[in-house]
Amino acid sequence: MHVFFSGIGGTGIGPLALIAHQAGFEVSGSDKQDSDYIAYLRKKGLKNISIGQSIDQISKINADNSIDWIVYSSAIPKENPNHPELIFGLQNNIKSTKRDEFINEFLKQKNLKMIAIAGTHGKTTTTAMMVWLFKQLKLPISYSVGAKLSFGDMGEYDEKSEFFVYEADEYDRNFLSFRPETTIIPGIAYDHPDVYKTEQDYIEAFKQFASQSDMVFAHKDSYDKLNLETREFITDTADFNLVGAVNRLNAQLVVEAMQALSNIPHTTLIEKINSFPGVSRRFENISNNIYSDYAHTPEKILGALQLAKEMSGDRVVVVYEGLHNTRQHFIKNELKTLFRGVKKLYVVPSYLAREDQSLELLTPDILCQIMELPANREPSALNEELKNSIEEHAEQGDSVVCFSAGGGGSLDEWLRRQDFRG
Repeated sequence: MHVFFSGIGGTGIGPLALIAHQAGFEVSGSDKQDSDYIAYLRKKGLKNISIGQSIDQISKINADNSIDWIVYSSAIPKENPNHPELIFGLQNNIKSTKRDEFINEFLKQKNLKMIAIAGTHGKTTTTAMMVWLFKQLKLPISYSVGAKLSFGDMGEYDEKSEFFVYEADEYDRNFLSFRPETTIIPGIAYDHPDVYKTEQDYIEAFKQFASQSDMVFAHKDSYDKLNLETREFITDTADFNLVGAVNRLNAQLVVEAMQALSNIPHTTLIEKINSFPGVSRRFENISNNIYSDYAHTPEKILGALQLAKEMSGDRVVVVYEGLHNTRQHFIKNELKTLFRGVKKLYVVPSYLAREDQSLELLTPDILCQIMELPANREPSALNEELKNSIEEHAEQGDSVVCFSAGGGGSLDEWLRRQDFRG
């Protein structure tokens, strides 16, 4: 089967394309812009990727080898309901769906049970923790995670595996297509107002998802929101030596879920997960005292700041790139004091995608005016001046935490292309 992945440079579609490639599917794809992640996919053997998304380009790929299935990211029809590749699929009677339908077909073909990690915050790291445990225990596992790993690809298929560990995204209600064997929910806080018009609508989606899962592992606040009976956990967060309170809480969930699945002693699981190395763009050390973090909701940002302050006290400097202008409007009130206590704040232009064009563009200047804390804040840009400022802070012993989107043209990509001293 030839599967074409539209938006292959995204963290949801890219790993799935890798998995399909490893499972023996013919894989091709496209993205609107080149990126370091596209280069990564090509190195992994996905050579047939076109930059730019036009009918001519997909026609050429189809002429060489007929496409059986077009899998597209949720952003594609939202940004352009008349997207050329969707039009091509319709005109040529090619099956075209979001990733959820393809994943369900893949699970059916390969006879895999899903372990889903869902939630507003913490799901990428928690997914990676579960994958780490399987690998450390030398148990075969297939999985998809939305970040690069030091201990595996973002997506892997092992023909000997019984389970498929999946980072289940609530955006566009994607996760409601699945019926997992086991679900882990690190935390729930209202997000994606473009999809869920009210907080209750958001909570109801998670309630439905939990009802579709055989076993659910979450912390008490999430159980309360979902009206589920709280589980009693044997482990205590004091048993974990990972940096960051959020990481210790999420490790607890992973250990409890894995113990229920495998009956492996808690002590063994705790020992293995305590050596978890982390994931790309989750407080990832880019250079000496310089970190990149994907946190983009208030809860995620506060968790990352807690980790930074645990390490560096009052010597935390932040570079902030908002993920979506629409979201900046949604979290305006939280932004006023969100970065309370940081030594210095630099605000760069937000990363724009699937935006509500009726909303005012909140530039770095406007965002700095909205913010009340810290007093030491300034609008900035991805330029030499910012690079020099970051280097100076790092050399003085400050921890510089860069909250960034991913993908082409983002702060994260810019950081990785700098030759920082030290």
